[in-house]
Amino acid sequence: MDEGALLAGGLGFLEAPRWIDGSLWFSDFYSRRVCSVDDDGNVTQHFYVPGQPSGLGVQPDGGLLVVSTHDGHILRWDGGRPALLADVGAHYRGGLNDMVTDRHGRAYVSTFPVPTAHGDVSHEPIAPIILVDTDGSIRTAADGLRVANGLIITPGGERLIVAETLGARLLAYDIDSNTGDLGDPQVFADLGTRRPDGICLDEGGNVWVGSYATSEFVLVSEGGEVLRCIPTRDRWAVACVLGGNDGRTLFGLAMDVSVDSYLDGRGTGNIVTYRVEVPAAKSS
Repeated sequence: MDEGALLAGGLGFLEAPRWIDGSLWFSDFYSRRVCSVDDDGNVTQHFYVPGQPSGLGVQPDGGLLVVSTHDGHILRWDGGRPALLADVGAHYRGGLNDMVTDRHGRAYVSTFPVPTAHGDVSHEPIAPIILVDTDGSIRTAADGLRVANGLIITPGGERLIVAETLGARLLAYDIDSNTGDLGDPQVFADLGTRRPDGICLDEGGNVWVGSYATSEFVLVSEGGEVLRCIPTRDRWAVACVLGGNDGRTLFGLAMDVSVDSYLDGRGTGNIVTYRVEVPAAKSS
């Protein structure tokens, strides 16, 4: 069993790991800060997001975009105080979740369902993916998802892959290179009992999935074949990203938490590293 190596522990509930300019960046729900960690496990807190930071994305000019979950804002940070880029909450009343940015600077944002008047969601919760365009305009890019979570864009920018958490699958959408509009969803991989959260893409076009309910990071190919499983010993496997000097280090966010403690704002977040390789291509 691959135990991995603990890079940093004793943190809050962590999401949205991103490898940016040689460092691992992430959002901490409990401290409501965007942070980074170096190779020695030293954590730097960069700025505070009152509405709770979640998805992160980098624009072409280097500006960092941040999802502010509870107020529906997309913020931009250039080293000073974060500034409002888009008020998605003025158009959509559900909370915001993860985010990915494309090479043009467009942001695709996953969302939570809109609560009812009693604060609940429907028995069949669905929510859209929101597109924030380069001119700041906001529109629905895809709808009817059973709670979208992590998102990634393929290197050529031609497809968006989405973790549909309650659908227990990965969906793929073709991207119109001119408008950023999405085509009809296609099933990239059915995941069975696994509930995908954060995801990342390897060089072979396979997807690493954080499966919190089954406590494992799983590598799947298009079509759903499981290529590798890394158990996290009862910790929630929330999200992951490839990074390091050669892109062969998988940074996994693994939480010592239960449903009750998560809802109460308790639990401990850990960053664990694993050495991985791109699976060899199959011979025909």
